[in-house]
Amino acid sequence: MKRSEWIQKVLDEHIPNPEPALTHTSLFTLLVAVVLSAQCTDKAVNLVTPTLFALADTPAKMARQKEEKVYGIIKRLGLAPKKSKALVLLSKMLVEQFQGSVPNTLEELITLPGVGRKTASVVLSQGFGIPAFPVDTHILRSAQRWGLSHGKNALQVEKDLVALFPKNTWIKLHLQIILFARTFCPAKNHRADKCPICSQIEAIPFT
Repeated sequence: MKRSEWIQKVLDEHIPNPEPALTHTSLFTLLVAVVLSAQCTDKAVNLVTPTLFALADTPAKMARQKEEKVYGIIKRLGLAPKKSKALVLLSKMLVEQFQGSVPNTLEELITLPGVGRKTASVVLSQGFGIPAFPVDTHILRSAQRWGLSHGKNALQVEKDLVALFPKNTWIKLHLQIILFARTFCPAKNHRADKCPICSQIEAIPFT
């Protein structure tokens, strides 16, 4: 069994049914939640989105809001001034250029204010069910620790991971690695001997 297959086996044992952590009820609310999650915990985002979505849960409603109003709701989050501006602008763009709908291609999504490759990939995978492999800090860290990539940035790591794992596993695997990393392979106070993967990885060949 090669390393990628063994890692999938361990992840299936420990995180068999991963669920997205961000609370949302539509493609638009998913997009908003993912934009808000940049440099912020999912838990913190979930604390502010109920109030935000009560105010504006569609592009049309969000486009009518003042940035100051949105900021007042999300101000506890990191980069709140920048995010409040982005949410209003991207909503206006959705209304004016996409008939009020969230687009389903990477190329279109990344034209929206506040939306980069990772955010777009999360929306594609979790919102549309289109295979994508968003790389956040947890996946970047894990891929490097597990010897899956020597990439120094998210794009390089993403290229390595999509080459290693079957396309039909990407959506689930992305969530599994994040949840596993938070529990067993954290950035701080990491105990390699206690991690089900790090404790054995050196003995598992690539091929």
